[in-house]
Amino acid sequence: MNPQNNYGVVHFAIEADDVDRARAFYEGVFGWRFEAWGPPGFYRVLSGTAEAPGIEGALYARTVPRRGDDAMVGYRCTIGVPNLDATTAAVVANGATIRTERSTIPGVGSLIEFADPEGNIVCAMQYE
Repeated sequence: MNPQNNYGVVHFAIEADDVDRARAFYEGVFGWRFEAWGPPGFYRVLSGTAEAPGIEGALYARTVPRRGDDAMVGYRCTIGVPNLDATTAAVVANGATIRTERSTIPGVGSLIEFADPEGNIVCAMQYE
């Protein structure tokens, strides 16, 4: 059986109004790598390292217009980080807006919610 067929999340996609701006944000904050793949403006996203490969994703131009600042398009993702304070600073420095300040879930960890420069809502979590 293919190990990806385990009901786990195996891919993510980020839609953007400005693909270059979104790419710069995710490179700057999380160190993700991007490879041009397929049509122009479409990128394969490599979110991990050789030791911890993470989930493979895609970045491309938004296909459905957002309807307002709080509109969700697709899933909300949570990104695990080793240092939430440093990530919060990097998120802001790279153009995101904090929507929910640091909060703690007892026995789980601490998290923030932010809107990336494209308006996508994302969480960053430092697990205990």
